[in-house]
Amino acid sequence: MKKQVFINLPIADLKKAMDFYTAVGFINNPQFTDETAACMVVSNEIYVMLLTHDKFQQFTNKQIADTKKTASVINALSMQNNDEVNQFMEKAIAAGGNEPYESKDYGFMLQRCIEDLDGNIWEVFYMDITKFPKQ
Repeated sequence: MKKQVFINLPIADLKKAMDFYTAVGFINNPQFTDETAACMVVSNEIYVMLLTHDKFQQFTNKQIADTKKTASVINALSMQNNDEVNQFMEKAIAAGGNEPYESKDYGFMLQRCIEDLDGNIWEVFYMDITKFPKQ
C-alpha cells in the first residue's frame, strides 16, 4: 500500500474553504465530509482535511495559529509543467486567494505562492531537474 498524506487545516468557514479548494481543482470526498470537516482529494495519495476550528481543536491542546498573521507551515505542491502552475494560480486568485509575492523563476524551477482564504500557505511549483545547475 502506498503511503498517503493528510494535511489538516483549521478553517474559519467550511463552505467558503470547500469552494476555494474546489475552484483550484481539488475534489471533495463526501464520505469523509460533514458540517465540521471536509476531505478534499488532491490525488490518490494526498488529501487536504478542512476542519472547522472546533473540530481542529479536538486534535490538539495548542492554540490555533492565526495564519493571516503568522506562518505555521508551508505546503508545497508540484505541478506537471509551468502552464499548470500558472493555471492553478489563476484559479486560486479568482477564488479569493492571495499571492503574497512575485513568482520566482530559478531556471530549473518555477515557484509561486498562494494563501487560501484563511492564510494557509501553498507553494505551487514545477521543477525540471535536468536543468538543475551542475556544481
